[in-house]
Order: sequence, then structure tokens, then C-alpha cells
Amino acid sequence: MVEKIKILELVNGALEGTDKFLVNLKITPDNRIFVDIDGDNGVNIDDCIAISRAVESQLDRDEEDFELNVGSAGADMPLKLPRQYRRHIGRDLDVTTFDGEHLEAELVDSDSDGITLRTHATKKVAAEEHRLAYKDIKAARVVIKF
Repeated sequence: MVEKIKILELVNGALEGTDKFLVNLKITPDNRIFVDIDGDNGVNIDDCIAISRAVESQLDRDEEDFELNVGSAGADMPLKLPRQYRRHIGRDLDVTTFDGEHLEAELVDSDSDGITLRTHATKKVAAEEHRLAYKDIKAARVVIKF
């Protein structure tokens, strides 16, 4: 089986010096490698190809067969890292806490400790700000509006 630590080192090496970063790495028992990346300015197909080529060039298929899949952390994927939150300031998030609280609100701030959300005002309810620590967030997704 392909060693996760080796793949992690290769991916991080390929990302070094870019605004891209690793969000998720998964290796299945049958050596299917899934790498999800994100970037401060987004990710495009050329970014995925470059990372894939850089990692694949350091692996030997004769030594161990594998399948490598590099993709972007899509808009439908939950946010996992503080760096991802900063990129989405000004957008609405759908957030669930470990306490079961559910908020759909605008992300107005993100720092090293957590996020600040502002609910939308209605005719009956004023806008409110909510501060959440990252450790209290069970899931957070960007709300996609059409």
C-alpha cells in the first residue's frame, strides 16, 4: 500500500511556493489516492494537473500500482481549514455546531481562532453577530445562490 506520509510530503512539496494548500488526502486500500486542494485565489484545472504531475513523477508504478486523483475542494464540500474561511468573507455560510445550533449567515470575519457570522435582518428581527470557534463548528458550507 502507498504510504500516506510519503504522499503527504510529495503533495506539500508540490504546493510549496504557491497560494494552494492541501485540504484532504485519502488513500484507499486498493491504492486509489485522492488529493483535494484549495487556494487563496481558487483552483483551476491547470493547478490540479501540475500537482498531479509533480506527485506522480516521484512515484514508481513498477514498484507499486496506484491511481492518483487531484481535484479542487469544490463549492459543495465543507470548509475544513481556517485558510478556507478567509477566502469566503462576504459570502453566506450554512453552519452547524456540535451543540446542534444551525445558522445561515454572512461570514464577516475569520481569524486564527474562529469566525464571525452576521444573520440577515428581516422586518421582525434585527441582524445579529455570532462568534464561533473553529473547534465548535461541526460543518460549514458556502451557500450557493443562483
